[in-house]
Amino acid sequence: MVPVTRILVTGANGYIGRHVVAALLDAGATVLAVDRAPAGAAVYPPGVVQVQGDIFDDADALFARAGSVDTVLHLAWEKGFVHNDPVHIDKLPHHLRFFEAAMRAGVKHLVSLGTMHEVGYHEGAIDESTPTSPRSLYGIAKDALRRSLGVVADGKDVTLQWLRCFYIYGDDERGNSIFGKIAAAAAAGQHEFPFTSGKNEYDFIEVSELARQIAAASLQTSVTGIINCCSGRPVSLADQVESYIARHGYDISLAYGAFPDRAYDSPAVWGDDSKIRTILSAQA
Repeated sequence: MVPVTRILVTGANGYIGRHVVAALLDAGATVLAVDRAPAGAAVYPPGVVQVQGDIFDDADALFARAGSVDTVLHLAWEKGFVHNDPVHIDKLPHHLRFFEAAMRAGVKHLVSLGTMHEVGYHEGAIDESTPTSPRSLYGIAKDALRRSLGVVADGKDVTLQWLRCFYIYGDDERGNSIFGKIAAAAAAGQHEFPFTSGKNEYDFIEVSELARQIAAASLQTSVTGIINCCSGRPVSLADQVESYIARHGYDISLAYGAFPDRAYDSPAVWGDDSKIRTILSAQA
């Protein structure tokens, strides 16, 4: 493992970012949190250094203010739960320019958060060689960023990692997933929740475990390329949600079939977790 002492994190105050920052601090890293808000407006754990600025405005100036940076971990992404919002394509060039600014600043280790939606319709395990054919604007933009980053970093002595995430739950009041919506419905006194067939099987991961995997991958450079951050096993949506409802004691039932299953969702898809397990085993 190459020791990382200063890691600049975008989206540090977001749903996933809050947990990643905590995991990085637990691992002993110095976290530089990029934030558009004025200094002190966002509350970070002790030890986090806030770097004020907009990554899409003047990234070169931002890196000048940050000083020495060993690793950039790019988590920021607008409307990640709204898969066909035009913002994904509109902001794509800005994400790439941010990474180009990082390379101009001399950062040698670039890490970005990806998504299984880059793959599109696929049945079975997803590994780093699985072909991509995204079917949503979100997946298209993420896949294009991954490919573009590989092109602009070619020959620049830069280590790249693309951390591909799957279906996330936990800390649901802050999230916008199906679990957060069910929690909100239960809090509002609803006793029935409109649902799909629930038959599709996905790779679910709790957000704090995801954060632990992201931190572990970002704090090493031996395992690179596409790394699936996942559980490595498929569970039906119905089983996962029913278990979630029971675990929280919600008085709410699922109205199966109220919504059709999305055309671009696979019957069963999960991540090959061999690379992240190698990383976690080495660090243990």
